Amino acid sequence: MRFNPYLTFNGNCEEAMNFYKAVLNGEFTSLMRFSEAPAGVMQVPESANNLIMHCTLEFEGCTLMASDTLEEHFAQGNHASLTINVNDAGKAETLFNGLLDGGKAIMPFADAFWGGKFGMLTDRFGIQWMLTSDH
Repeated sequence: MRFNPYLTFNGNCEEAMNFYKAVLNGEFTSLMRFSEAPAGVMQVPESANNLIMHCTLEFEGCTLMASDTLEEHFAQGNHASLTINVNDAGKAETLFNGLLDGGKAIMPFADAFWGGKFGMLTDRFGIQWMLTSDH
């Protein structure tokens, strides 16, 4: 069994996933636009044809998936966070700072009372992240 987070964006999925690809040093294994769906399968306005129907980003054995959604189905929320656990504190801090670019720190990346280091942020796309290291 695998558990894969799936993010939904309001028209900026491609920008967000390219940002995550750069920060996380990943690669797209799938990227499909609404215009690529077989005729009659998806009914979207012509203005949505170039939006992302599905994208899969693979990095270091992890998978992050995402798509755009039509505005009437989009709701921004803070009920979930994506978490990355890294053994190396330096690498975790580098990822934290990369994701923070254009975003806002909720908790700066610093020593945690339970050991290791921890930080929380909301990135420029409104997605909440938690970065932690064991050391």
